[in-house]
Amino acid sequence: MSRKLDEEAVQTVAGTADFDLDAFLPYRLNRAAEAVSLRFAAHYKARYAMTRPEWRTMAALGSYGRMTATAIGANATMHKTKVSRAVKSLEDRRWLKRSLDESDRRVENLELTAAGLRIYREMVDLAHAYERELAEFLGDAGLRQLEAGLDAVEVMMANPQRAARRRGGAG
Repeated sequence: MSRKLDEEAVQTVAGTADFDLDAFLPYRLNRAAEAVSLRFAAHYKARYAMTRPEWRTMAALGSYGRMTATAIGANATMHKTKVSRAVKSLEDRRWLKRSLDESDRRVENLELTAAGLRIYREMVDLAHAYERELAEFLGDAGLRQLEAGLDAVEVMMANPQRAARRRGGAG
């Protein structure tokens, strides 16, 4: 019985020999994004003891102003529990404040405090420095190619039919 299972496992693996996970574009994009994000996270974690969800929450509020937790989650593609924990932590540090929406008292708006804005601006400086480092590594041509590729992927993900027409396919 055990030998039969081993043979089936070998056949399954052998049947997928034409698939190279390390060359699979979604896998590569995810790995690259995770590596870039983790490296940047090391900067703000060391300086501010901040988690990635906290940074993403601050970045959304600093960039767009007052938002709901739901809007932050949608903007930063974070699950509501991660947003909730980040909001609580930032509020405990007095970097974020809550207020009830004037038109709908069931809705809670979030915004950075003066201290939160100060930290956000410092973090933006870190972000710009990190972005410059990446750009220098890629060079002008490499950066333009990467940006064009990312633009195309974003268009495709936002509107697959439009992307298919761009490629000359049915849509």
